Amino acid sequence: MNQSAEEKLLVTGATGLVGSQVIQRARENGQPVVALVRSADQATFLQEQGVELVEGDLTRPETLQGKLSGVTRVVHTAAKVGDWGNLAEYRQTNVTGLASLISAIEEQCALQRLIHISSLGVYEARDHYGTDETEPPHASGIDGYTLSKIEAEQLLQQQTLPYTILRPGFIYGPRDRTVLPRILERLKSGQFAYLGSPEKLMNNTWVKHLVDAIFLALNQDQAVGQIYNITDVTLVSKREFISTIAELAGYPSPEKVVPLPVARHLAKMLEGLWRLLGKKQAPILSQARIKFLGLNLDFSTLKAQQELGYHPQTTYREAMSGTIDWFRENQKLP
Repeated sequence: MNQSAEEKLLVTGATGLVGSQVIQRARENGQPVVALVRSADQATFLQEQGVELVEGDLTRPETLQGKLSGVTRVVHTAAKVGDWGNLAEYRQTNVTGLASLISAIEEQCALQRLIHISSLGVYEARDHYGTDETEPPHASGIDGYTLSKIEAEQLLQQQTLPYTILRPGFIYGPRDRTVLPRILERLKSGQFAYLGSPEKLMNNTWVKHLVDAIFLALNQDQAVGQIYNITDVTLVSKREFISTIAELAGYPSPEKVVPLPVARHLAKMLEGLWRLLGKKQAPILSQARIKFLGLNLDFSTLKAQQELGYHPQTTYREAMSGTIDWFRENQKLP
């Protein structure tokens, strides 16, 4: 599919980590882009750039009526993100919200492509050494966020729309409001500890590399109906990942290591207690965090490289350096 200057691109989750970068790239490419936001008041930085905004809430289908006119391509990044909380709340945004978007597209658009951002978290919570897209998702014993992402993929695969699913790893970059701020707080306070071997690999994914993959998938006919794992390709160990963040932020580099069996036992106890107490915030240790920080997360991106021409160029240190600079310049460092 050849990109036309007349095609209008709709981006959901437009104020977030991924969505805002997709909009920036589209504008750099000279492509008409529209941002779907729940409230224009919360998207002033997009308004200041002259981005066209439409107000709509994916969890309220009636607010999408008449809002997608002229849209031919959609990048769906909106999601409720986290590793703790009520499954129904994750489903409302990540599954029901997607269903609302699909209905609005079918009613209002001559759609050419929908890019759906999923997660490498849909795979089984075990060590991975080159796992590719032929391994099916694993829905047993995981958090609500990940289960909802599996269900969203399944919903999309039942449709006739021209979709592509991208599964990034841990996405880092400017405007991260979830995981990186928490890591920075733990590092500054000296509370960070590795879970198991610090030499196991991260599934690090710089947001601008993910955006590269998004625009490659938008313009490849063979990407329709396909799923692609997306990471930085050159992965780093947990130790390098964390110590680089600490160094760049000016915090002490952590040395504490909690053995994985001990971490699993503690997580099980804490999760049980937190549920009993009805806590809204996640415990300091959970099975989801062990999956993120305690396992080897090496997933194959060969399919994306061969079919999309996905070849990331920026090193982890360069990418994280720019990320920490953004946090510092915007007074986001704890």
